[in-house]
Amino acid sequence: GLLSRLQISAPTIRTLSSKPFSQNIPSCLWKLGRLNHVAIAVPDLEKAQSLYKDVLGAQVSETVALPEHGVYTVFVELGNTKLELLHPLGEKSPIASFLQKNKTGGMHHICIEVDDIKAAMTELKKKKIRILSEEPKIGAHGKPVIFLHPKDCHGVLVELEQA
Repeated sequence: GLLSRLQISAPTIRTLSSKPFSQNIPSCLWKLGRLNHVAIAVPDLEKAQSLYKDVLGAQVSETVALPEHGVYTVFVELGNTKLELLHPLGEKSPIASFLQKNKTGGMHHICIEVDDIKAAMTELKKKKIRILSEEPKIGAHGKPVIFLHPKDCHGVLVELEQA
């Protein structure tokens, strides 16, 4: 009958293992922490600041120049994380080239905290994840940061920041 045909054609349902998810993750000498910020490249920094401050009512920092990174930064506080608004500082800024390809701006990178950036670098290199600098640079929060190649991170530029 119909019931026996349904039983034959019904797909097999697989259940997840009863093991905790963390048992499937290899132990590391370093730990990934919380999302620190999502960075957004903007062609007009004042207009973007105004959107978050005046229209959406967020707490917005002053503009800070980071010549080593070739950017101006502004942080928008969101309670559990931040947005970082990025604008080019100079013609060789990586944000200038990003905005040439993305005229209206857009998400540039995510930043995740780590408890030991040097150990993270060593282990990631062993796992063939490319790091975009030989040594950490001091980031917008005054802490060491590195960037991971987007082609090794599913198309996302990932910044790791020492917690």
